[in-house]
Amino acid sequence: MQQAPLSICILGGGAAGWLTAGVLAAEHGRVAGGDCTITVVESPKIPTVGVGEGTWPSMRETLRRIGLSEQRLFAECDAAFKQGSLFLAWKTADRNDQYYHPFSLPHGYFEQDLARFVEREYAYAVTPQAAVCDEYLAPKQLATPEYAGVLNYGYHFDAVKFGLCLSDHCTRNLGVQHVRADVISVESDAENNIAALVTDAGECFSADLFVDCSGSAALLIGEHMQVPWVDRSSVLFNDRALAVQIPHASNDAPIASVTRSTARKNGWIWDIGLPTRRGMGYVYSSQFTDTDTVESDFREFLSAELPQSALLDLSFRELTFQPGHREVMWRGNCVAVGMAAGFIEPLEASALALIEQSAGLIRDFLPAGKEQMALAAKRFNQQILSHWDNIIDFLKLHYVLSQRTDSEYWLAHQANESIPDALQENLALWRHRAPAKQDFPQAQPLFPPASYRYVLNGMGYVCDRLRAPRKEADEARAKMLLAQVQKQLASFKQGLPTNRKLLSQLVERAQAYGNTGGIG
Repeated sequence: MQQAPLSICILGGGAAGWLTAGVLAAEHGRVAGGDCTITVVESPKIPTVGVGEGTWPSMRETLRRIGLSEQRLFAECDAAFKQGSLFLAWKTADRNDQYYHPFSLPHGYFEQDLARFVEREYAYAVTPQAAVCDEYLAPKQLATPEYAGVLNYGYHFDAVKFGLCLSDHCTRNLGVQHVRADVISVESDAENNIAALVTDAGECFSADLFVDCSGSAALLIGEHMQVPWVDRSSVLFNDRALAVQIPHASNDAPIASVTRSTARKNGWIWDIGLPTRRGMGYVYSSQFTDTDTVESDFREFLSAELPQSALLDLSFRELTFQPGHREVMWRGNCVAVGMAAGFIEPLEASALALIEQSAGLIRDFLPAGKEQMALAAKRFNQQILSHWDNIIDFLKLHYVLSQRTDSEYWLAHQANESIPDALQENLALWRHRAPAKQDFPQAQPLFPPASYRYVLNGMGYVCDRLRAPRKEADEARAKMLLAQVQKQLASFKQGLPTNRKLLSQLVERAQAYGNTGGIG
C-alpha cells in the first residue's frame, strides 16, 4: 500500500543540521525527484560552536553525493587538506616521540601484513603518505578531478563558514526550506510523538519526522522526549577544552595536512592548519586539573610559536561538554544528530564523522510512512550505538597504550577498570595477530582494522604473531611491496605540489570562474 510522502523538520543548523538536510534532500527531496519536504528551523540567536574543523575521508563522498562542488568548499570555507593525524608525545613525554595515523591503507593491505618486515616507523614503511605529510605536500594535483586524489584525504575547514556554505547550497540547489526563529514550545500528539514546533513568531511547524540538531541543549530528544543520557566519563575523562586561533608565522608558511595532536601532562593539544590561520585547543579533564593550570601550560606550549606580545593578547574560549550519548538516538518520530545525540572529545575527528554516519543512516532507513517509523528507529539505533562503542574503544586505545606516568590523568587512563571489556579482549588477541575485520561487529566500522594497526604500531604495541596467517611470512613478497612504497614516494615528491600552492591555485580558479554557488 502506498504511503503518504514524509515531511521532515530539522531543529538547528550548523554542520549537523545542514549536513543532515543536504543528505536527505539530495536523495529524498522534491528537487531531486523524491517526495519529501525538508525544513530547517534555526535560531538566529544561538552561535555555532565552530571548533569541529577536521573530517574523516568519508566527507568527500558525502559532499559529492549532495552535489556541493569541492572547488566551492575550498573557495568559501577556508578549507585545506587533511591526510591523517600526527601524534606527538603520546607514547612517552618526549616531544620527539611521534607517529602517524595516515588516511591511506598500508600498501598491499589485503594481500599481506607487512609489520614483521618493517625496520623503521611503521607508517613511513607501509605508505608514502607519512613522508608526504612531512614535506607539506598535497594529496593531489590541480588537474586531478574533484573529490579524487592520489592519496586518501579529508578536510580541515572553518566550521562556521562550512555551515553557511551548506545552508546556501541546500536552500538554493536542493529545495530545503529555511526558517530563522526560536522554538518556544513543542506540541505532542496522542501517542506522545512530536506533533509540531511552535516559534516565537507564532508559527507552527508540523512534520512526520523531527531531527534534533539543537546541540547540547537537546531540546527534542532530551528535554521533550526525555531520552536518558549514558555517561561515558568512566572511560574517556575529558570534559573541557580551551580553544584559540593563532596566525601563521608568515603568509607563505607551509600548511600541515594533518591534525597535530600533542600530549601534555594534563591532556592534549590539537593543531589544525587552515590557509588563513591555525585553530588550536587544549583538551583536558576537570577531574584532574583546573582551567588556570591548563591555560598556563597552553601558553607555555604556544610560547614556542608566538612572540611574547602576541602571546599576551591571546583570548581563550572555554568549552565544556559531557562525555557520553543518549540511550537511544531515535525515539518515536524524533531522531538526534550531532551534539544532541552525544559528544566525545574531538580526537580523530569523530564528531563530524558521526554526523555523516547518522545522516546517512536516516537517509537509508527513512520509512515509507508513519507505520514503519518504529522499525526504522530500531535499525538506526542498533547501528549508531554500535558506531559509538567502536569510536569510544578506538579513542581509548590511544590512552591505554601510553607509557606516560607523569600525572594521575595518564595513570587513570591506563587503569584496567577504565578500559571497556571489548577493547581488553581485542588487545589480548592482538598480542598474537594483527587486528582483523572479524574483531568488529559493524560491517563498516568508522575506524577499520587498519586504523588500529597504525595506532598499535605507532605506540609500540608488540605483536608476536603466533597466530598470524602463514602468508604474512612471505618475505620476498613483503620486500617487493615495501620497495613499491618507496618508489611511489619518489614519484609523489617529484609530482605533488605543496598544500599552500595547490590551495591557492584552487581558490584562484574558483574566483576566475566567478561562480562557486552551483552544483559541481
